[in-house]
Amino acid sequence: MTEKQLAIESGNLFYRIEQEKAIVTGYRGFAPNLSLPPRIEGYPVTVIDRKAFLSQKSLCSLRLPDTIREVGDWAFAHCDSLAEISFPRQKVRFGRAVFKDCGSLQRIGVREPDQVSGRQAAAGEKLSCPELLAAAVTMLEAPYLLDIPRAGTPEWLEQWDIRLLSVLRAQDSEGYISQSVYGEEDYIGTDLEEFTSAKRENKVRLSFLRLLHPQRLRPALREELEQYLRSLTKGRPTEEAWQVLRREHAAHGDYYSLFARLGCITDENFQGILADIGEDSPEMKAFFLKYREERRDETADFFESLEL
Repeated sequence: MTEKQLAIESGNLFYRIEQEKAIVTGYRGFAPNLSLPPRIEGYPVTVIDRKAFLSQKSLCSLRLPDTIREVGDWAFAHCDSLAEISFPRQKVRFGRAVFKDCGSLQRIGVREPDQVSGRQAAAGEKLSCPELLAAAVTMLEAPYLLDIPRAGTPEWLEQWDIRLLSVLRAQDSEGYISQSVYGEEDYIGTDLEEFTSAKRENKVRLSFLRLLHPQRLRPALREELEQYLRSLTKGRPTEEAWQVLRREHAAHGDYYSLFARLGCITDENFQGILADIGEDSPEMKAFFLKYREERRDETADFFESLEL
């Protein structure tokens, strides 16, 4: 079929018409934020073809139309900057590795079709758990959870948590393959210590994320996630919880306040935490200083009440 092109925001959209349906085959341009049209030449846009947006480095957010029904293999693979994508809440067929190596993807939003109210849209996204939906494909490696109609439902959240537990309880060395080195050019292995640390960092990210989005989070799982983060705080044999927080979320108050509330800051590690922060993250440092001062005041008040 003949491929055509349509001038849109900061570029050209490529497409073809088949059986009275428009199929998007590619995009060439530099727009950071795109909203695809629902119709081209009067035909509904129903399919994003395989590799249509492959390696679009400038793309940060994308809104797919209510008419979309299928997304092909590797459609958004290697879109390094893609942080958010929005789908209508309806059945969408996904191909293989649609979001492969989309390391920046933070939200897969789900909206009710034909919404016009911003308040309704916000409520719909809250129900769909866009952050957890994105993590399903970026951190949990569970493409079966890319189920747009069911996202955010109690059953879907239960499946998400089952997958989370399987990841959390897996051995850190699971998946590591030691390779014999016959020549420097043949060596493609990873140091075991680096491999296991990377596994723990992924578990830490998932633990933070689930605790910050606690819809229908069971108490037993909550406690397990909290304990896992405490076990990897500053001063422990490995410090992945603290390192992930310091490197990736030092500007995110919800993350570092959660870190403090969980008891990850102690008398023993407090000075080490301040030393690690240095002058890099003044807001986080100020929060921790205030937090410790408040905790000391509470402790002092408690002992004074005993004396009375």
